[in-house]
Amino acid sequence: MSDTEIRSVLVPISGTDLLMPNAAIAEIIAYTEPEPIEQAPEWLLGNVQWHGWQVPVIAFSSLTEQREQELAEGAKICVTKSLIHHERMPYVGILAQGFPRLVTVTETSLTEVPEGASHIAIAGKAIIGDHECLVPELDRIGQLVAHAAYGALPIGS
Repeated sequence: MSDTEIRSVLVPISGTDLLMPNAAIAEIIAYTEPEPIEQAPEWLLGNVQWHGWQVPVIAFSSLTEQREQELAEGAKICVTKSLIHHERMPYVGILAQGFPRLVTVTETSLTEVPEGASHIAIAGKAIIGDHECLVPELDRIGQLVAHAAYGALPIGS
């Protein structure tokens, strides 16, 4: 049986990395201070302008209650494609603590960590090579962001 290869990205966040498919990433941009969203939770940092879009930016470690705050100094914003397929929010930004790096994931290089999900925004934990990382639940993150930022968007499919 041949190993299927999935080009992926390890996105550094406070304390760990997120393992995401490369196809979910639109662009990595320099950090700019997001424009605050009124009455948004602390994990929703605000909106940044990107190619004519207002992109809501989240601090993943704050969202998942792993850390209270993430550093903005030297940070990047990982602009990801939203999976909720709504014209008002086609992208979500994730605060990254440096440059993400490309990895190739195969069935033999990836090990699932049992009972790894401890928050609805985390699909699970995995080990790639000898590196433990989190697998974000991108659909749920889009729903949480849409609900927190706009309230009026549907949070279900």
